[in-house]
Amino acid sequence: MTESDTIKLLRECDAGLKMGVASIDEVLDYVKDEAFKKKLIACKDKHEKLKSEIQEALDDYNDDGKEPNPIAKGMSWVKTNVKLVINESDKTIADLMTEGCNMGVKSLNKYLNQYKEASEKAKDITKDIIKIEEKLVTDIKQYL
Repeated sequence: MTESDTIKLLRECDAGLKMGVASIDEVLDYVKDEAFKKKLIACKDKHEKLKSEIQEALDDYNDDGKEPNPIAKGMSWVKTNVKLVINESDKTIADLMTEGCNMGVKSLNKYLNQYKEASEKAKDITKDIIKIEEKLVTDIKQYL
């Protein structure tokens, strides 16, 4: 069960990180404040680093990882673009990013509880992602 839970948890982390990177990429060109943009880029870089770490761990299990749910990804894209058409501002972007981070933290905590038998390494990676998401929410509050 440990191996199965580990793979499932790592897959969910993989999909979540891919979704986070895609979301940041969608909004970066719209960000006006340079400090805000730097925070998003730093977060994206951390996501990319963890994505590589997860892929290495999944490679040990001969697993390719997981893509984000296409419906969720599409809905996120539509929501982001509609909101930016209506109000292209750093406030809108901060709101979208905060919402996405909060959903990610909620999901990752759910998966930590669901896959209790996962390896400590997989759990630690998951907790690192949660910390990164929570930090970004704190760091961008001033733009809301």
